[in-house]
Amino acid sequence: MRKNIIIILFIPFFSFAQSEINYVLEKNINYRFGDDYTNSRCVLDLYYPEDINNYPTVVYFHGGALKNGNKYIPEFLKNQGIGVVAVNYRFYPEVSTNEVIDDTAKAVEWVFDKIEKYGGSNKLIFLSGHSAGGYISSMLGLDKSYLEKYNIDSNLLAGLIPLSGHTITHMTVREEMGISSKQPIVDKMSPLFHVRDDTPPYIMITGDRDLELLGRYEENAYMHRMMKVVGNENSELYELDGYGHNMVYPSIPILLKKVKEISEKKK
Repeated sequence: MRKNIIIILFIPFFSFAQSEINYVLEKNINYRFGDDYTNSRCVLDLYYPEDINNYPTVVYFHGGALKNGNKYIPEFLKNQGIGVVAVNYRFYPEVSTNEVIDDTAKAVEWVFDKIEKYGGSNKLIFLSGHSAGGYISSMLGLDKSYLEKYNIDSNLLAGLIPLSGHTITHMTVREEMGISSKQPIVDKMSPLFHVRDDTPPYIMITGDRDLELLGRYEENAYMHRMMKVVGNENSELYELDGYGHNMVYPSIPILLKKVKEISEKKK
């Protein structure tokens, strides 16, 4: 379904939260080793509740056009009774855009392998991220080849919640191919190319179509439409009226609501 959401006042969603819970932050854990650049960029931060078992975990990819940026944990994902993994990855042009996505797949492998050690459930792993991070979330969840390389079926993900992410081929991928950012294409580096009926729950959230980056709402709307065409019943689209591309803050209540709903169904 497509929903227009008007955010008047942000009210944190605390359905998971318990005031007595202690949270731990472990920083700069290497998930891939190699040269100095790889060792410095292929790290993640893990934020998790000490006193909850089998909690859901949101793997969060930062934005920055696949060229820059740094991992962070959105403030309103903290103290919610969930784990959050914030991931750094290498950048184009130091590595190819395909290698950028491969880094993030390797980070997801780390989460599947390690999160139970920290009390979380590897059956409740959600992918999210803003802008380029939203694109990464969609690619990992829809193009099964990235996670299959690490012996993970992407359908085992609990949900995909991209925030204002490309669904066409990413502008930096097009740059790598020598194609103008104003020339949209859909190829295997496009989430739209991998539309199918059996995805994990796929919740797209964008800013207001009149305030977003050019075409960002429309390409998500087309993705939502094509999911329906192929019979996918797990796809939803939310448009945040009054917010542009920097819409992480008002999207958090929707993200948390969906994590809660999906997690409860899986129990």
